[in-house]
Amino acid sequence: MTGVDVHPPRNGQSLDESSMDVAVAALGAQDALQLLCRSVSDVVRTTPQHPMRVNVRFGCASIEVEWPGAGQTPAEGAPASAAVAAAVPPQAAESDGVERQAVCAPLVGTFYRAEEPGARPFVEIGDVVEPGQQIGIMEAMKLMNPILTEHRGRVVEVVVGDGQPVEYGQALVLLEHVEEE
Repeated sequence: MTGVDVHPPRNGQSLDESSMDVAVAALGAQDALQLLCRSVSDVVRTTPQHPMRVNVRFGCASIEVEWPGAGQTPAEGAPASAAVAAAVPPQAAESDGVERQAVCAPLVGTFYRAEEPGARPFVEIGDVVEPGQQIGIMEAMKLMNPILTEHRGRVVEVVVGDGQPVEYGQALVLLEHVEEE
């Protein structure tokens, strides 16, 4: 699936663009944004295959979301929008000769190491993580997105502090390869 375009239902009425703009103005920017975000979430949750891109338009307001590596079926038992698998760049050799895998931010937002303030972090230095294990939470547009690792490894560094803003692709945690037991 290359993309999904969603447009508001017309209910048999012909709404021109200016009528839609009036509707957006009546809703207010914040409510229009929430409506668009809910629409994206609904589309992702109800499609059998995770889309690569969703574009939702309501009058002059629109939102487009694109996922790298999408077009795959979500993990068994997980809603399509429930968890965000962290982007992982190729392995990099460190100065000590040990190859490390970076778990990177899959979106722009605020990174949290624990479920709530004062709670135990999802991972600590020295922990061994498995594919699909949650290592943190990214808050973006008031939505909390679990960050999952795609690889097995030992946490050797937590690069970003709790509550810090991060950019797309920024390293969050560094993993050292661990042999299967």
